[in-house]
Amino acid sequence: MEGGVVHSMQVQGSVQEVSSSDGCLNDSLEDEILAFLIDGEAQLHTYDDLTKVNPVTPTTVLRCLQARYSVKVFYTHAGCTLVALNPFRPVPELYSLDVMKEYHNAAQLKEPKPHIFIVAEEAYRNVQGQLGPVNQSLVVSGESGAGKTWTSRCLMKYYATVAAPSSVVESHDTVERIERRVLDSNPIMEAFGNACTLRNNNSSRFGKYIQLQLDRGQLLVGASVQTYLLEKTRVAFQPANERNFHIFYQMMKGATNEQRKEWNMSRGHNFVWLPNVEKTIEEDCFQETLDAMVHLRINTQRQREIFKMLAGILHLGNVKFSISADETQPCDIKEQSKVSLHWAAELLQIPAEELQTCLNVRTLKAGRQSVHKPCSQAECCVRRDCLAKVVYAKLFEWLVTFINNSICADKSTWCNFIGVLDVYGFECFQSNSLEQLCINYANEKLQQHFVSHYLRAQQEDYMSEGLQWSFVKYQDNQSCLDLLEGSPNSVFSLLDEESRLNRASDAKALRIRLEKELAGNGNISWDKFSKVPHFTVAHYAGKVNYKIEGMVEKNKDPVAPEIISLLQMSDNPLLQQIFTEKKTHNSSSKGLSKVTVVSKFKNSLQSLMSILHSTTPHYTRCIKPNSDCKPFIFKKEEVIMQLEACGIVETIHISAAGFPIRIPFKCFIQRYGCTLKHSSFKSEVENHVKAGCDHDMDLQEVQRILSLAFQHPAHIRREPKSLVHCGRTKVFLTQSMLDLLEDQRKKILYKCAFCIQCCWMRYQRRKRFERRHSATLIQAAVRSWLVRRRVQRWDRAATLIQKSWRKWRALLNSLAEEELDDVEDLIMQEDVSELNAIIGEQGSVQLSSIQEPVTVRGWPMGLALPSPPSITVSMRATGFHKMMSVVASLKLPSKRGEYKVETNQSMQGIASIRAQPRGSVKLHCQRSPLLYANSQPEMRNYVTGFNEILLEKTL
Repeated sequence: MEGGVVHSMQVQGSVQEVSSSDGCLNDSLEDEILAFLIDGEAQLHTYDDLTKVNPVTPTTVLRCLQARYSVKVFYTHAGCTLVALNPFRPVPELYSLDVMKEYHNAAQLKEPKPHIFIVAEEAYRNVQGQLGPVNQSLVVSGESGAGKTWTSRCLMKYYATVAAPSSVVESHDTVERIERRVLDSNPIMEAFGNACTLRNNNSSRFGKYIQLQLDRGQLLVGASVQTYLLEKTRVAFQPANERNFHIFYQMMKGATNEQRKEWNMSRGHNFVWLPNVEKTIEEDCFQETLDAMVHLRINTQRQREIFKMLAGILHLGNVKFSISADETQPCDIKEQSKVSLHWAAELLQIPAEELQTCLNVRTLKAGRQSVHKPCSQAECCVRRDCLAKVVYAKLFEWLVTFINNSICADKSTWCNFIGVLDVYGFECFQSNSLEQLCINYANEKLQQHFVSHYLRAQQEDYMSEGLQWSFVKYQDNQSCLDLLEGSPNSVFSLLDEESRLNRASDAKALRIRLEKELAGNGNISWDKFSKVPHFTVAHYAGKVNYKIEGMVEKNKDPVAPEIISLLQMSDNPLLQQIFTEKKTHNSSSKGLSKVTVVSKFKNSLQSLMSILHSTTPHYTRCIKPNSDCKPFIFKKEEVIMQLEACGIVETIHISAAGFPIRIPFKCFIQRYGCTLKHSSFKSEVENHVKAGCDHDMDLQEVQRILSLAFQHPAHIRREPKSLVHCGRTKVFLTQSMLDLLEDQRKKILYKCAFCIQCCWMRYQRRKRFERRHSATLIQAAVRSWLVRRRVQRWDRAATLIQKSWRKWRALLNSLAEEELDDVEDLIMQEDVSELNAIIGEQGSVQLSSIQEPVTVRGWPMGLALPSPPSITVSMRATGFHKMMSVVASLKLPSKRGEYKVETNQSMQGIASIRAQPRGSVKLHCQRSPLLYANSQPEMRNYVTGFNEILLEKTL
């Protein structure tokens, strides 16, 4: 019991301590707050959306954030915004690839825990859904050191992951050209544009708006970077306990021995413009910057030129001047500084003597003549600083242009974009000058954008559309903006007017004029007892005291023409290029046409605001738990000041009681009318939603769509009036009602897509069947034609073969008849003399004397003699047929009948030419007489050729 009392007293004490900043609360509200904190303290860390807190006060919101921070939960929804608490230590498991996929694949974005990836995915789905305005902007705001740069880096990494092309056909080169280059632009921009300050180790000293370009398939195809107001004065002046830009320390700590030798930058070298070099932070990684340059295709030679320029700037900072005894003579360079001047000239690749002359002698124009006037010691230092600042600023501009040329896609390849805004946070130091004034002015513009877009415009919409709404008061910073940029008189206008006057600036005179012209504005004040001229501005985040001394000179940002001419003569190709392509405005402008720092910054900020107004904004409020940047230390006083400054409590009030989504009737019908067309509408549910007095067609159509949505009571847990309201021209929805409508629309689109797919598949199958059937018919026709053609060829071939066979058979028959005719009569009737004449003409036959008759058989294939005597046949004729004709018609000169010549019709048997005769036979032929041996059709008989023919004749 005692523990409970003590615990209650502790809670009550903490409530009184925190609520002191709000003023006193009435007793009933204090009781509600106390009861909420006591009863639900164990559940405070479970409130992932602060609109669920009841009552909503700075105290309850603060305690919920503190409870969530203590259990290492760093993101919390606050209506339309996301509150991000900086853990001040790496939490890699919170931003892994698996976590990205989890949020990207979530069906409802409210289901997962609050995360920066929810904001990114919501913007990405808006682009996918083409819900106007289609282009999106992610505004990351907060104090310096609250974690804006890290949040912007996470957003870019998320889009480079989920919006990367999934096909790897273009593979590694595409990733190298797009996603990786977009991510590699960050290390270069942070190395050259960020620095370590009192409040942040990686403070952005410039503003940037990164435009991620998406094609029609919502894939990342390129990006572009727009920068705002680089704090170039940090090159030559660093506040106490702060550092210069990161790139100088990266060179000092990460350079190789060869590079140190080339830059004359030994490890123990002391540079005036490089304070706190012994301090080591995470951003001092030179290799990461070099790798990013390589990926962005900055070649080695160009890198050498860049680093030589940076080393030359550092050596230039060590150049010191002595006071001249004679005002007519220029100031000399101190002896110990001459080496630094020499190295600065050598690294910048300009003549050392001309560099010295340019620093201690200025050129004045008197008509057409030029007058050289020696500079005082202070003027020499100013000219030295001016040279270093203009070289660094131009180098930074060249880097931004190079990065844009490397990662920006052609306009024809992308149609939508998601912008990520990362600007310097609100700053308040002991000594604040023009840089802090411009930085805080930019934060005032962003706060006014939030106020006008959400806090003011939304409530004005409720009242103009006829909603019953009690106006929620909020802190409007419009009066502060009128003080800074208003017309006709404002701080910026008076500062520009003083800067354009061709005279030396007077801080006291400017203070008097500011007090005279702006005394009516309650956001500016002066300390009349202070000896230092200054003015105090009451910003939305607190009062800041600005020192007037030196503000006019910084606004002028003068660059002597002789400095520009000297740099244009440099032998460094990059240095010569950046000063030749585009001269500075100050060197080419005169009098009232000069562009001041303030006017240039106002114009660039105005273009940024026009982009933000044309897109759908998403707000992320980064909160800094403690000013010491120590992990897991939650200082309530500092956090509650930030919550009050950015209007978180008012935002929660409006989000909890209002309708964050506003859609005109026409757009609503165009988007959700499909749910009515593809559903059966029941008229009895039309009374769920009631509008005012207007009953035009659009309003009736909207009512029918909403009534149809309420036919699904399983999805409706609240009264319809608390979810949606129809105004005069717009429909006001809560996020849950919008999710319900989107879910129904997706189901309808899914059904339509399924129906289209079915019809398309049916059409494809029908076309496939028709093509298959047609192919079958064509194949059948072709086969039929081929068969007919083959049969016709067979018929023609058979006819030709038969005809040839008949001719050939007839020829063979005639030849056989001629060869096999009985020639006995011819032998008996012919005289020997006639035979001798024939033999003498055709050939010769010599027969030995024989006593008995010899049978001689004629054979088309040759001669066969079964018994002696030997016969010698000598043939001179070319044809064997002629020789056989001679033999067949042989006549003997001796007695008749003693010799007998028989044909193969004889019954004595058949002899072959292959049979070995008993006698000797000599045949002399010039070529084979078998003209027709291989010219017969195929026959099944085993006897072929002339043997078959002759056998047929003999049978």
